[in-house]
Amino acid sequence: MNKKDILELKRRLKKDDCTFTKMCGCYVDGQKDIVLKFKETFLNLREEEFFKYLEIAKKTLSGTVGNNILELNFPLDEEGIGGRQLSLMELKKSKLKDDSMLDSFYKMIINSYEYTGNFLILVFHDAYDVMTKTTDNSKLDESEEVYEYILCAICPVSLSKPALGYLEDENRIGARIRDWVVGPPDLGFVFPAFIDRSTDIHSIMYYTKDAKDPHPEFMEEALGCSSKQTATEQKETFQNIIRKAVGSDDEKSEHLFMEIQETLNTIVDDHTTVNGKNAEPIVLSNDNIQDILIESGVPEEITAKIEKSYTEAFGDTPPVAENLIDKKALAANEQRKKEEKLEKKVRILEERLEKTKLDALSDSEKEAALESETESALNKILESEPNSALKTESDTILEVASDSNLDENLDSETASDANNTENTEIETEISDAPNYDIVLNVKPQKVSQIKSQIIDGKKCIIIPIDDDEQAKVNGVNALL
Repeated sequence: MNKKDILELKRRLKKDDCTFTKMCGCYVDGQKDIVLKFKETFLNLREEEFFKYLEIAKKTLSGTVGNNILELNFPLDEEGIGGRQLSLMELKKSKLKDDSMLDSFYKMIINSYEYTGNFLILVFHDAYDVMTKTTDNSKLDESEEVYEYILCAICPVSLSKPALGYLEDENRIGARIRDWVVGPPDLGFVFPAFIDRSTDIHSIMYYTKDAKDPHPEFMEEALGCSSKQTATEQKETFQNIIRKAVGSDDEKSEHLFMEIQETLNTIVDDHTTVNGKNAEPIVLSNDNIQDILIESGVPEEITAKIEKSYTEAFGDTPPVAENLIDKKALAANEQRKKEEKLEKKVRILEERLEKTKLDALSDSEKEAALESETESALNKILESEPNSALKTESDTILEVASDSNLDENLDSETASDANNTENTEIETEISDAPNYDIVLNVKPQKVSQIKSQIIDGKKCIIIPIDDDEQAKVNGVNALL
């Protein structure tokens, strides 16, 4: 089943091209009792009704193949006497004229469809004269076959929302009457399937509005087919397998998941480039999933866990590679990588610019630049912490540093690194001690010389200073 076949049927559902012969239906209430049954010659419907019913029929041929539209196959035992496939064949041949067959069909759907609320069952009969096409898709004026089929749509029916409206008879605004409104189909199917522009009585084209809840019970009980997962379900199952295999480490799980996603995406892109868009899709069997995991750099112990869970989850119906690709996750990851790359470039440019500026400065200018950067850093800290004790008048930052040997032992580039390191230490010391009134930053060899002494009844900190040493208080040279 491919998209071209479905579109060929869908394009015919227009006013001038539609050839529906009959439309039948029944309205079912919340207790699963039939309230109404009806039968119409479709082309004789009122125009407004004609287009509304036609819109419902078109919806059952909408969506993505493999996600909203699935190809379901009948087991052999369902094609014999008493099987669901044979029942559908008889209903099609009756052209919806046999009431007992219709009643059995309605009952089968009502008993199998898990839905709380009112709903409408619609069945259309059609005979499509399939015209021959040349290799360039030009139609020839001759028929290949007559494709006769039934189309079924199951639509929820719900009360309209309460609202105000204009009451014409009373010429006033008041509460409008709430109506029971038929919504777009929740489920639907076409039988037999239309595959390669021909009838396939062994398959059904199944439609689900919600790809996360395709009603597998309906596939099995009403139609007698083996249930099949949608692409959305397969993708969620695959993601859960990976996360469960990795464990509670969310960061590692996310990393491995993105590596696998990128590997799958590359494989699909390469396959499309080589074989074209209409090529057969890549099916991820239990044998080749291991190669993808290894190529993605997944550790051996995690690979074994994923393989086991993968086999249990998908068994004999492995998914198509494209169904497991999360396009949104790939796009988000690509955007994240671009931002990280840009941030890295900005940091490198800033470092180069800063180094160029420092190389062009003299020693005295470098010292002044360091003081300016330090003061700027302190101001930023104070601005970001307006309630901190650093903001009060009694706050004191005492910096004692010796620069006597700096020019002798450091060349221009090393001095720049030392200045940057010293500046970082100042910021770290201040940010780590926001609740102290006095913060000291001294060279390691001075720590052992610091003493505490009572002077004039107050406890003071005594730091001996040699003649060749300098001291600053709050960035200002202290005259001693």
